[in-house]
Amino acid sequence: MNVQELQMICWKGEVPEKRTVALHQVVIAGWTGRDAAALNKHIEELKELGIAPPTKVPCFFRASVNVVTTQPDLQYLGTDSTGEVEFFILSLADGLWVGVASEHTDRKVETYSIPVSKQLCQKAIAPDLWRYEDVKPHWDQLVLRAHIVEGGKRKLYQEGPLADIRHPEELISKYTGGSTQLAPGTLMFGGTFSAIGGVRPAPEFQMELEDPVRKRSLKHAYRIHTIPWEE
Repeated sequence: MNVQELQMICWKGEVPEKRTVALHQVVIAGWTGRDAAALNKHIEELKELGIAPPTKVPCFFRASVNVVTTQPDLQYLGTDSTGEVEFFILSLADGLWVGVASEHTDRKVETYSIPVSKQLCQKAIAPDLWRYEDVKPHWDQLVLRAHIVEGGKRKLYQEGPLADIRHPEELISKYTGGSTQLAPGTLMFGGTFSAIGGVRPAPEFQMELEDPVRKRSLKHAYRIHTIPWEE
């Protein structure tokens, strides 16, 4: 089995612990909105890009563990890929952990194969994790937020509470067929919101998962470097 090791900081309350985390599998949950109107809005904005709507919601895709990275500078083929902010759940031997990520996707490839588009692009994640049990009591109050740098200016790109996305335990149950447990080493992306002003590429993507109750955030940013289809 292929394994990728990442250097992460796991926060138990106020106490950080540096760990080497081993990833064994990556699962990407799609179309995970709780609200039908908001979900349809996201489906429609992707249809405008030529991306077919799902046959069921939520749906799940697999990707290689090698697509996950904490690096701040990433290369992508062409100019058709975009980031989207998501929470993720990571199962470790001592339970579930929560992080923030960008499920970066090639939109051109997505028009003909969603699974291939998910595999094609590296997914940036913040190097810090929260223990799930620390945020579970107020989960719905957590806020996902993303900014892009566009024309040299920082602009709000996505924002919304996790109350608008299916609960992680529900997603896990639907993926596993009824169990609320993920195998250790499994990382599951949890879905996203529609983009403010439409889905579009940008040279820099900034992501945040805010906990307004504990007054802290997980943050990460990465720069997008494009490489040509051919020289």
